[in-house]
Amino acid sequence: MPQQETIVSAPELTLDITPEAAEILRASDLLSGRPRTMPVHATYFDTPAQDLAAAGFTLSLTKTGGETGDQRLQTVKATGSTADLFLLPEWRQTLTGDRPVLDDHTPVPALLGAKIADIGPLFELRVMRHVWTLPGQGAGIELALDQGEVTAADRRAMRCAIRLALRDGPPAALYALARRLDEIAPLRLAAQTEAEHGFRLLGPVLHMHKAAPVALRRDMVAADGFRLIGSACLRQFRLNEPLIGPGNPEAVHQARVALRRLRSAFAICKPMLQDEEAGRLNRESRWLAGMLGEARDLDVLRMRCRSEALRARLEPARMAAYAQAQAALESRRARLLMLDLGEYLAISPWTALPSAAEIRDLPLREFAAAALDRFRRKVKKDGIDLADLGDEARHELRKDAKKLRYAAEFFAPLFAEKRRRRRAARFLAALEALQDRMGALNDLVSAPELVERLGLAGDPKAAALLGTKRDKRAQIEAAAEAHDAFVDAKRFWR
Repeated sequence: MPQQETIVSAPELTLDITPEAAEILRASDLLSGRPRTMPVHATYFDTPAQDLAAAGFTLSLTKTGGETGDQRLQTVKATGSTADLFLLPEWRQTLTGDRPVLDDHTPVPALLGAKIADIGPLFELRVMRHVWTLPGQGAGIELALDQGEVTAADRRAMRCAIRLALRDGPPAALYALARRLDEIAPLRLAAQTEAEHGFRLLGPVLHMHKAAPVALRRDMVAADGFRLIGSACLRQFRLNEPLIGPGNPEAVHQARVALRRLRSAFAICKPMLQDEEAGRLNRESRWLAGMLGEARDLDVLRMRCRSEALRARLEPARMAAYAQAQAALESRRARLLMLDLGEYLAISPWTALPSAAEIRDLPLREFAAAALDRFRRKVKKDGIDLADLGDEARHELRKDAKKLRYAAEFFAPLFAEKRRRRRAARFLAALEALQDRMGALNDLVSAPELVERLGLAGDPKAAALLGTKRDKRAQIEAAAEAHDAFVDAKRFWR
């Protein structure tokens, strides 16, 4: 009979590292001891339609070689909304064969029913694993370095990652060690698990990652909602970060969207975030978004150019902007920001403060309704007589409309009744139309300064990028009409 156990994983932190950085780390004094080394071969199973993954679970069979011979471990792991941000429930059992044992000791039969007969292997992970046990101040941490590849059908991807598993001590020790490791060799907060690497190999090649719906539930409290929302934004940024380059303009756009959504989450949840760290993380996120901004602005300007000659004149500045963006992303400042954000969301030190405890414990749906009301009132009030506002006031209105739109997208799953879903769709459509009109107006307003800075003001072909007073009036009128339609849209949360 297989030996079975249901466990809750110890706190873990996974970090991406390049093979070159891994060799630097292995040669350091920190990892001076002799590691335990073993080949690892993991096979992931699911139905062809990936029904188990859709339910929020993975099923793997891992064969590990070592001094004691091969061992086979079956693991069913809860992921996504079915698990906590930091502790993943698992069902483990040792096996003797190469096929999973799918009995009632795991949730798989209840999840799949008759579809369980369709389960088969989908992809494989083959790595060499090196394991060190690192004693620390009040903490014992196991460091595992995996180097190898994930394969699915005829596609493959390199796998080089570090997993830090806490054996004893406070979870913050994981992040303290990660920062210490980064002083020796650059590493980054991982955005994907090894299972997600495999599933992505089965799908189309993605050149950018849009924001995914956040799996909020009505039984959550406000603090739970902020953690999930923030984690989703952080994940979207990290998924897009490695894709950023001048040949892929959508990746930098989506990375900036992720940072804007994250900063909006901090603004939406400000009443419950009473610590200084929240403000610092918000400012650092704004810095990073700003470092990517020039590349995005030049991408937009380039798309508006009808003249190939003018596009050619833009290209040196655009390449320089992407070089600046890449340098910022590769900086220790940006790497530490990702670790700091990960720690802030996963460990949530702000929840221990007595201030705002009552707000943090509010039912999430109640907190969401109040937040949506607050931001809607501001957008409604500040857009009155929009045609008479100055450029700066209209810019602030545009930013507030973005925050409201992100809040509505975040919280819409909490209001899933049929009538509310229809209202949410209409409300978001009206808000998106307002945001688009305000964005087009902002492009007209900011274009002269950008064209001047690029030294293109004297180029006759650049005149088309500037628009005319008539164009601006038309955009203002369209924005005012969109604001009126937004005001008329019914609230889906009341």
